Amino acid sequence: MNVIIAGAGEVGGYAAEVFSRAGHNVTVIDVAPEKLRGLDDRLDLRTLQGHCAHHDVLIEAGIEHCDLMIAATQVDEINLLTASLAKAAGAKKTYVRVHHAANYALRNSPLKAKLGIDELICPEHLTAQAVSRRLRNPGAIAIEEFGRDQVTIERIVVEPKTPAVGQTLVDIRLPPNVRIATVERNGAAFVADAQTEIHENDAVTLFGETKRFEAARKLFRKGKAKHRSVVVMGEASVAVWLVRAMSSRLFSVRMFVQSHSRAEELSAKLPHATVIEADPTDSDTFAEEHLEKSDVFIAATEDDEHNILACARAKQLGVATVVTVVQRSKYLHLLSHVGIDHSFSPRAEAVQAMWRLFNDEPIRSLAVIAEETAELYEIRPAAHSLVLGHDLRNVTLPDRAMVAAIQRGEKVFVPGAEDRIEAGDLVLVIGPRGLEPALHSMFVKK
Repeated sequence: MNVIIAGAGEVGGYAAEVFSRAGHNVTVIDVAPEKLRGLDDRLDLRTLQGHCAHHDVLIEAGIEHCDLMIAATQVDEINLLTASLAKAAGAKKTYVRVHHAANYALRNSPLKAKLGIDELICPEHLTAQAVSRRLRNPGAIAIEEFGRDQVTIERIVVEPKTPAVGQTLVDIRLPPNVRIATVERNGAAFVADAQTEIHENDAVTLFGETKRFEAARKLFRKGKAKHRSVVVMGEASVAVWLVRAMSSRLFSVRMFVQSHSRAEELSAKLPHATVIEADPTDSDTFAEEHLEKSDVFIAATEDDEHNILACARAKQLGVATVVTVVQRSKYLHLLSHVGIDHSFSPRAEAVQAMWRLFNDEPIRSLAVIAEETAELYEIRPAAHSLVLGHDLRNVTLPDRAMVAAIQRGEKVFVPGAEDRIEAGDLVLVIGPRGLEPALHSMFVKK
């Protein structure tokens, strides 16, 4: 495939690395020759110095034969214009990286298609969603962007004297559109069936529609989800997205900024948070605000080193969970060694989202669950698939496999026996490991 990337910064450079190492023909455009030299020295790709929003530069880059254009400069408006020109000149798909909420709102507007844009990707928004998901539900199993958070898969340890204990699956009154996939007991895991009985201290893997999950959790564990005190350090766009993502009653958020004008602006924009003009890494501020009693400390400034050091200090001073946001994803694998619980990179989140969107393989394994007993498979059924158009009760899946969810456009749902898989659907299947050949025969093979 021919991939053209506009911008050789953090996101564009990382995208160039991912797509070129996957064997695609990559061309990177940037006005800065030093950025292009850095890519040329370590990757097998083509570079072109010039302005990506100039038609002649796009033509020289080969836009007429481009399978994917990624517009990833630092300026939203340049990216939007570049993608629009690229689609008009012949690019098959266009992905646009944006920063600002007003531009990201185009993803739900008819203007997106009229501008020739296939996907809008906001690294800061993706990062904020990933962080808030982790904090809301530490036991959740990552299923990437499947279902846009409308579907949850979670591993829950069954507490004593809860309603599910001693009940078989057929007798447990789960909320509609929530199911039990696997059970782990005494170090062994298995795919559950209707006669599986739930014991205390079992670990069950639940999947279902997110809006019904809290009711399902109550069958297996006591009490409500804990209200969490969160400190966010930073005033850049990723910090703002983070605070917005934690606007639910589950979180009490204090946001620390060091600019007076920015503090006033964000106080008006983020009424659910307490915005404080101070440096939380200052010893006096830390003590006065009793930050050691916080459940979570998130460092989200634009300075990677400052974020890392701030988190390490917060952990040392007693904060239970520390989270850092780093622009350079090369740091990610090192941070657990210095006591940082979770780390996220906007550029990594963005490029992973692009790769998932671009990857057109019909069957992908998203995750392994339950001591490697089962896997989550994402499937794009072929147009000629025999499973299309039939009630699921009449579709014979491989043994101990089940359709966990169906994504149809923007709608995602956990299907019942009378639902059908339609052309264009994206299907999530849970089943034993090594199921790809059987699933390929059912969903893809002619």
